[in-house]
Amino acid sequence: MEPNILVKQSYDYVIIGAGSAGCVLANKLSADGSNSVLVVEAGPMDRNLMIQVPAGVYYIYRNSKLNWNYRSEPEGSLNNRLIDAPRGKVVGGSSSINSMVYMRGHPLDYDRWANEHGLGEWDYAKCLPYFKSGETSDRGADAWRGGDGPLGVCRGSFNNPLYDAFELAGTQAGQGHSEDLNGYKPEGVARLDATKKNGRRCSAAMAHLHPALKRKNLELITNTLVNRLVVRDQKAQAVEITHQGQNQIVNANKEIILCGGAINSPQLLMLSGIGPADHLQSHGVECELDLPGVGKNLQDHATVVTKWACKQPVTIHRSTQPLEQMKAGIQWMLTRSGLAASNVWEAGGLIRGNDTVSYPNLQYHFGPLGAEEIGGELILGQAFSIHIDQLRPRSSGQVLLRSSDPREKPALHFNYLSQADDLQQLVEGVRKARELVAQPAFDAYRGEELVPGPLAKTDREIADIVRQFAETGYHPCGTCKMGSGSDAVVDSEFRVHGVEALRVVDASAMPRIISANLNAPVQMMAARAADFILGKPQLPEIKANFHFLL
Repeated sequence: MEPNILVKQSYDYVIIGAGSAGCVLANKLSADGSNSVLVVEAGPMDRNLMIQVPAGVYYIYRNSKLNWNYRSEPEGSLNNRLIDAPRGKVVGGSSSINSMVYMRGHPLDYDRWANEHGLGEWDYAKCLPYFKSGETSDRGADAWRGGDGPLGVCRGSFNNPLYDAFELAGTQAGQGHSEDLNGYKPEGVARLDATKKNGRRCSAAMAHLHPALKRKNLELITNTLVNRLVVRDQKAQAVEITHQGQNQIVNANKEIILCGGAINSPQLLMLSGIGPADHLQSHGVECELDLPGVGKNLQDHATVVTKWACKQPVTIHRSTQPLEQMKAGIQWMLTRSGLAASNVWEAGGLIRGNDTVSYPNLQYHFGPLGAEEIGGELILGQAFSIHIDQLRPRSSGQVLLRSSDPREKPALHFNYLSQADDLQQLVEGVRKARELVAQPAFDAYRGEELVPGPLAKTDREIADIVRQFAETGYHPCGTCKMGSGSDAVVDSEFRVHGVEALRVVDASAMPRIISANLNAPVQMMAARAADFILGKPQLPEIKANFHFLL
C-alpha cells in the first residue's frame, strides 16, 4: 500500500510521528494482528540514497526537504545569536539524519530519574534489558550488550591514525580509556558505537518500521500534517490531519500516541488546548486542560567545537573533491566499506571536567576533519576536531506557540549557558581537550590550534570564545516532563495527566537530560512504552555492575 493512501477513518492506535519512538511503537503495537495501527508522518519516505550512506550525514541533515529547520530565538548568553536546531522531518525522524552515534547515557542518569524525580520504574536495572533486547551489537552479546535485536550497532572501525592517537592521548592525559562506554566502564575515551549495519545507516525506520510495514494491520501516511487532537470530555478521541490537501478526522479507538519529539509534541498539545491556560488564551486557543508544564523544561547539550591543524595529510580533507567522492562512492556501492561507510565521529569520550562532579559531565566527539561553512558550501581543512558537550546543564528553557496556526514554527527559548556553572563547565572542557591534544600521542600530527586559538588563555577569554561559537548538541528534550509534580506532563507510563487515551512517548518525556546522545534512550523508552500500552509485564531487570570512580 502506498504511504499516501488513507485506507479508513478509524484505528485502534494512532501514532503521530515516524521518528525514533514512533517506529519502535509501530512495530511492537502492530505485532499483535488484532490491533490496527496508523502512523502519521509530516515528512516524506526515507528513499533518499544519502540517508543510507553513513558519510552522507552532512548533506542529509542540511536537506531542507528532510528537516524541520528550526531556529531558536536570540540566545542572550550566546551573544544573542539564533541557534539552528535541526530535527528530522522524514520517515525515521532524526535517526535518519543524525550522526549515528549510539550512546545510552550513564547508569546514574536513570538512577537519578528514579531517586530524584520519584520514578522508581526508571532506574537503570529496569532500562538495561530494553537496551539489550533492542540491539544487535557487533561486540557480541554479554551482560551489557544485545545480540539479536532489530537495531544494528557497530563499533567504529574506520582506519585512521588520528583515532588511535586520540585514544592513546586519553590514557596519557589521565582522562581514562574504555573499551565500551555503553558497558562496564562508562568513562574515558573510546571508539564509539554507531547505528550502522552492513556499512549502512540503521535508522529506527530501517530497524523497526520497514519490516513491520508488511503487516496488513499497520499503515503509514507521509507528507501529512497533524493540525490538532480532538479532545472531548478530557479524552483524546481523534486527530485532525491535512492529508493530500484535505482536512480529515481520524478516530482512535484505543489511544493516540504523540511521538513528535521535544519541539513538535508540546506544540501539538498546546494547539489542541492542552498546556498553560494563559499562554493558550493569548493565542486564541480554547483551553481544554490547564497543564502548565507543557513546553517547559526544554533542555539540550550546548556544544563547542575545538579544532587543530594537522601536520600530516592523514585527515579526510580531500573527501569533498569529486574524484575522491566518486572513489569512495564506488567502494561503498561494491563493498559497503571505506570512508563512505564511516559516520566520521567514530571516537569520543565521557570525561570529568573537574574533581567535584560525581560522574562524567563532558562528552567528546572526535573526527579527523576540520569543517568550515563558507557561502553555504562545506570546506574541509587538513585538521582534526573535538566537539565538547556539556552534559547535565542547569540551564533550561521553553517551547512557546507563535500562533494557533499548526504550520507556523514554535518559538524556541533554550537559554543555553544562562547558568554560570554551565559556561564554566564548557570552559573546563576546552582546557581538557587542550590537555588531551598536548599529549605525546599527537606530537606527529598536532599543528596550530585553530579554535579557540592560542590567544584564548584565561577562563574569561575562553568563555568569550564559547559564547561566540557554542551551538546545539542536537539533543533537545524534557518539554513534556515525566513525573507527578505540578510541572509534570506525563506519568511514569507516558500517560498525559488529566487526559484519557493520550500518551507522549519521545525525548520530551525525559525529566532530565541524560549524559549522552538521545537516539538510543528514546528507542529504549518507546520499547518500554509499548509494553505499558499493551499491558505486558516489563522485562526482568538486570543489575549489571559498572566501573564507578568515587
